[in-house]
Amino acid sequence: MGLFRDYLNQTRKPEGILGRLMLEGMNPGHAKPADWGMTFLPPTGPETVADLGCGGGRNIGELLKRYPRAKGTAVDHSALSVEKAGAYNRALVGAGRLTVLTGDVSALPLPSEGFDLVTAFETVYFWPGLARCFAEVARILRPGGCFLICNESDGTDQTSLRFERIIDGMKNYTGEELSSALQAAGFAEITVSRHAKKPWIAVLAKKGRPAEKETGSV
Repeated sequence: MGLFRDYLNQTRKPEGILGRLMLEGMNPGHAKPADWGMTFLPPTGPETVADLGCGGGRNIGELLKRYPRAKGTAVDHSALSVEKAGAYNRALVGAGRLTVLTGDVSALPLPSEGFDLVTAFETVYFWPGLARCFAEVARILRPGGCFLICNESDGTDQTSLRFERIIDGMKNYTGEELSSALQAAGFAEITVSRHAKKPWIAVLAKKGRPAEKETGSV
């Protein structure tokens, strides 16, 4: 159980030999729920995309295929993940369409209002406080920009709750909990979608635009 627990804990921050093994399985293992989550994205193409907690890098690659005119930034706090994501997307990096960075989602090394779309696949379970991290996402999004969260757990399925007891620092959130934290961070038009047969959820939120100033005679 000790080695198994150590291996599962690599989902949070892959490191060392076990981390490399975990990363080998991340891209194929997360592909189906990620592709399902992407179906909820707006059809109009963003110019700039940031994928937070990029893991093995497969999902940012798929996003840039989906939006061929966009440029992307992938961020992860694991140096191994950054290495893997860069290698997986070597062609996109070489073409100048993708930058891969080491960073903490609670203090992102990214410009304010620099992105039209931000995504988080299978990662918010491990974020160090939703309020602080969602505020950072709101900071880097342009007004009207979208934030997509995609999780394999809806916060209630027993399998994921069991993993929550094994993996240090893991927290499975319900759609309602995510919506509440997003609203507090200034997001609007929040939609929670659930898979018909699996406990997958996709939460799409839009950063609110500044209220227009009222005009008129005094």
